[in-house]
Amino acid sequence: MMLWAILAAMTGAAIFALLWPLSHGRTEGFADVADARSLYRSQLKEIDRDLSRNLIGTNEAEAARAEAARRLLRAANDEARPAGESEPSLRRRRASSALMLSVVPLFALLVYGLYGSPELPDQPLAARLEKAGPRQDFAIILARMEAHLAANPADAKGWSLLAPIYLRQGRYDEAAKAFAAAVRHGKPDTDLLAGLGEARILEAAGVVTAAARDALAEALKLDPKNARARYYLAIAKEQDGDGEGALASLQQLLADAPPEADWAAAVRARMEQIQGDAGRKAVAALPEAERQQAIRGMVDGLAARLVQGGGTLPEWTRLIRARSVLGDKPAAIQAVKTARERLAQDAAALAAIDALADELSLKETAP
Repeated sequence: MMLWAILAAMTGAAIFALLWPLSHGRTEGFADVADARSLYRSQLKEIDRDLSRNLIGTNEAEAARAEAARRLLRAANDEARPAGESEPSLRRRRASSALMLSVVPLFALLVYGLYGSPELPDQPLAARLEKAGPRQDFAIILARMEAHLAANPADAKGWSLLAPIYLRQGRYDEAAKAFAAAVRHGKPDTDLLAGLGEARILEAAGVVTAAARDALAEALKLDPKNARARYYLAIAKEQDGDGEGALASLQQLLADAPPEADWAAAVRARMEQIQGDAGRKAVAALPEAERQQAIRGMVDGLAARLVQGGGTLPEWTRLIRARSVLGDKPAAIQAVKTARERLAQDAAALAAIDALADELSLKETAP
């Protein structure tokens, strides 16, 4: 019923907009002829002044006087016209009004009947969201959560559900605010504090800020085994220049990790990166002869590991380049041969190895 009332009001507004111009007669230009004559005299004086100052020519002055006279005549004719409206004109306007009153609603009903859905029952948004269940669009769910929290900003549970969503979407600033709201309005929670620390780190492009450290430290107070807090605090040590301390913390984190921990691979990768950085720094600080010997030792170690089994394309590429840079061309050629054997099932890898051999002038002697 409400819908039909709204439609009726809209139809009435449309008809009113059409009838309004038809219901008003012509608007007079002046209140009376005396006003028109006064304006006419003023215009003549202005024309004479412009002519005396040579601002306009004689022909332009005559044309301006003629136009002013025509305006005065029109005003006089309008004043002389009898008030009211002629019968034929009145009949035409009434006929137009009746036509608008009947045609516009009928046309609207016809269009709605052809293209609308008059038989479809009302479907309020709230009811649609309730019935949609798991099939409802994720954007609608998110909008619903945001609307709920805007109306209930102290709902800690809602913030704790929204914060990880923002984090996964890369909306780190909003994630940090959501985690902070969940911590502020809820009970102390180690996961929320660790999430707050992570969001602040990602917001700062990977830098473990002081605010992030505070949140992570609070998380460890509640649970000393919180893996996420321990990992980022180890990274903080690395950023402070304490590579050995960071490595020790990550090693301990791996030792305490359950066998099925899905984050263990990321921890090992970070440990390898720290070890590689530390090794490069140590080698760079050695005298030239010792540095060359250390580099050869690392290359030989890489070669031994790859010969024992497997090896990825980046690893073989690194070994071939290292052998070539060290001037050991026979070893570089042998590395190309072995790499092609190990990666024989990967056409793209073979093409990359051949291109590298060609770049380093090793291809012509490689099988």
